Amino acid sequence: MTDETIDERVLAVPDLALVVLVGATGSGKSTFAARHFKPTEVISSDVCRGLVSDDENDQGASADAFELLHFIAGKRLAAGRLTVVDATNVQSDSRKQLIALARQYDVLPVAIVLDVPEGVCAERNAARPDRAALPRHVIQRHRRELRRSLRHLEREGFRTVHVLRGVAEVEAANVTRERRYNDLRHLSGPFDIIGDVHGCRGELESLLGDLGYGLRRDEEGRAVGAAHPKGRTAVFVGDLVDRGPDSPGVLRLVMGMVADGTALCVPGNHENKLGRYLAGTTVRLAHGLPETIEQLEREDARDPDFRERVAAFIRSLVSHYVLDGGALVVAHAGLLEKYHGRQSGRVRSFALYGETTGETDAFGLPVRYPWAEDYRGRAAVVYGHTPVPRATWLNNTICLDTGCVFGGALTALRWPERELVSTPAEKVWYEPVKPLVSEAPGGADGRPLDLNDVTGRRVVETRELGRVAVKEENAAAALEVMSRFAVDPSLLAYLPPTMAPCPTSSRDGYLEHPAEAFAAYRADGVRQVVCQEKHMGSRAVALVCRDADVARERFGATTAEVRGVLHTRTGRPFFTDPALTDRVLGRLAEAVDGAGLWAELDTDWLLVDAELMPWSLKAEGLLRGQYAAVGAASRAVFPGVLGALEAAAGRGLEVSELLARQRERAADAEAFTEAYRRYCWRVGAPPEDHADQPTGQLAGRPAGGPANGVLDAPAPAPGADGRGGLGGIRLAPFQLLAGQGRNLALLPHDDQLALIDRLIAAEADLLAAEAGDVNADAGEAAAGAGADVGDARGVAAPGRGHGLLASTRRLYVDTEDEASVAAGIQWWLDLTAAGGEGMVVKPVRAGARTAGGKLVQPGLKCRGPEYLRLVYGPEYARPENLERLRERHLPHKRSLALREYALGLEGLERLAGAEPLWRVHEAVFAVLALESEPVDPRL
Repeated sequence: MTDETIDERVLAVPDLALVVLVGATGSGKSTFAARHFKPTEVISSDVCRGLVSDDENDQGASADAFELLHFIAGKRLAAGRLTVVDATNVQSDSRKQLIALARQYDVLPVAIVLDVPEGVCAERNAARPDRAALPRHVIQRHRRELRRSLRHLEREGFRTVHVLRGVAEVEAANVTRERRYNDLRHLSGPFDIIGDVHGCRGELESLLGDLGYGLRRDEEGRAVGAAHPKGRTAVFVGDLVDRGPDSPGVLRLVMGMVADGTALCVPGNHENKLGRYLAGTTVRLAHGLPETIEQLEREDARDPDFRERVAAFIRSLVSHYVLDGGALVVAHAGLLEKYHGRQSGRVRSFALYGETTGETDAFGLPVRYPWAEDYRGRAAVVYGHTPVPRATWLNNTICLDTGCVFGGALTALRWPERELVSTPAEKVWYEPVKPLVSEAPGGADGRPLDLNDVTGRRVVETRELGRVAVKEENAAAALEVMSRFAVDPSLLAYLPPTMAPCPTSSRDGYLEHPAEAFAAYRADGVRQVVCQEKHMGSRAVALVCRDADVARERFGATTAEVRGVLHTRTGRPFFTDPALTDRVLGRLAEAVDGAGLWAELDTDWLLVDAELMPWSLKAEGLLRGQYAAVGAASRAVFPGVLGALEAAAGRGLEVSELLARQRERAADAEAFTEAYRRYCWRVGAPPEDHADQPTGQLAGRPAGGPANGVLDAPAPAPGADGRGGLGGIRLAPFQLLAGQGRNLALLPHDDQLALIDRLIAAEADLLAAEAGDVNADAGEAAAGAGADVGDARGVAAPGRGHGLLASTRRLYVDTEDEASVAAGIQWWLDLTAAGGEGMVVKPVRAGARTAGGKLVQPGLKCRGPEYLRLVYGPEYARPENLERLRERHLPHKRSLALREYALGLEGLERLAGAEPLWRVHEAVFAVLALESEPVDPRL
């Protein structure tokens, strides 16, 4: 065959590899690299030489140039990028360094040799001005070294060697990228991942049946395959053999499923040892291998080829698999994140055996390094190898070896559902050397959080807003708050974001007005919005579980009698008394049950965003030390000042202007006092003390509130009302955030509020039943709880039964309809005129975006003129003060609100997806850290 008629030469290269081009100077390596690889994939020694010396031919700079080349190659390989080294690489020492680099990053080294005649190399160098003077003996030396190297390249460590002889072969070459054997990211499942079987064929058949697989049997009735009617794929984590009663039967079934394409399998250490035995290698006959050999010998008489098929099957097994877009990794003994998708002897060894500390325990067994406790990877790692009494998640890893052969169970994980299915062992088939305990990685006592997860500058990836950065100093401030004051981290699943105010109004007498909020959303292309009243309380997040067992098992709650947590927007507990917290959560759980939401949402827990009232319940110190002090001072000073000025005016002195100004100031101070009074009432008082004020929002002066500008004596502890100790405490839920397997925060707000109304109606029915009104009409209960929903005048409707839950009034507005906008403005005017704080305007569709894809504000708060006295001071509404306040800077607050909103949604997605606690906390902690950014707190 001549060079002119040579056929195309296909060179297969793994999609992650270190490709080493080998050839004399002038052999065409750079041209070959440019033709077959992206420019960013190629690292040239000549270019590196030029970078360090400004002369690509300066041989004196070669040491520095190759140091730079190895550094860049290492960074690319660490990032999982195919890397091509364009250098002569004809000397074994230079190749040795590159092979070591490939091993360091667990990628395969591939050599592509360009064996081009000396004359061609000389001709090409002569045509280059910078190489024209290159001595001929340099080319000759390169070719001699190349000839000596060709026979040894594979022994040096190159996994694949492609040799191209002559110019024609080089020209005819075609490089193709091959997917790594362990890279099955294109397979999304669903999967059923099955733990260590160890010869327990009966249990395996039962488990497959429980998972919905139909078994296929041969003429002798033996199971030789299985398939799921919905196309699910089984994935076996290895250790199919040894110790159990029928290893050949297990192998026959699994091999048939793999051949049929209904299963995948990774090797366990027991398969690896059996494979070496079948290949003729001397191995130690222990740990169940003798039993397997005996069973195979009995099988030989029935199926002489079976042993050979088993050997071929074991040889074909890949150390681990990366599945479902990289979200799932299956390896027998687990796998560190840096090994995912990598290929090397070290990776295979870890996947088969894990890592030991070098010590042995009291039973003479090796102590395994608890790698799962330190795991922080995004991919879920599912493994077996180390038997545990119960499969539990730890840091996004789970061990499925629940000791079936030792009398435990055979366990499978359904993915992506993350549901566990188990079949108990028929008997103890093999006595364990030591009892099953949860000290292995994956046990419940692992370390879930680490200081390194939150300290320093952080960047959190969010689905809604991309990368959100957290400054180091902000992280330090958040750590101080969370470590000293926050609730149990396992129960702290969400912190609500800050909310931006509506654009500043230029209307006379107003700093904020709903017209600006409606206009802002209209400009963003949001047509349908909902106006929700702003409750006069404190933001609260309630994690409520069906019972305390769920709180312990799902969230690791350490307080046995509490079924969840109730915390502030900075993660602090609302009540120091766990019993009071449990009474609040218990009543909320009863309402969830009465509304049928446990079953409807298929969950045993709910995360609820709410407002807890009264404000004085949390902020009594602030009220006493700041607001009441101002009220008391004004009531002590102004009567005397006004009396003196009025007396002076009576004597004919010209003080009318001063008197008028002081009267206005006194009126402002009185309005300030009346404003904060609405936020205060006694809790635990008899029901009649606050019977007409379910939320305190439209009341004149709540019973037990402050008098003469100061607060009354502290209210009695909740518990005096005889109804579970909740008299006067009101909780106004306005959003369900998450439940088992579901992020509910992106439900449309009309759907959200409909669910909330059902909760309130359910509690009303419960209260009616407790009061003996068992025949109360359910429709009347719902109306009593939320009859004001569509009342554009904002008139209060006291909650029937005066229970814990308070409704959130709302009005829907079309931002492109003038009449609808006018109705929304009037609703706000009536609400605030009656003493309400204001409202929040939200897009009906959560997570709304502009036409250009930009995330819009999730809510804009529009506070009433009287409430703003508490924020900006009694005299803020004077024209000269309003003009100054209109210069407030909003962009930073808006940016902060969007970033915290995106982080909150990200945390909920991770929570609903049952991701490890550190992943959820990463987003929660970032929200708290962003709260430390300098921004006007009055916004």
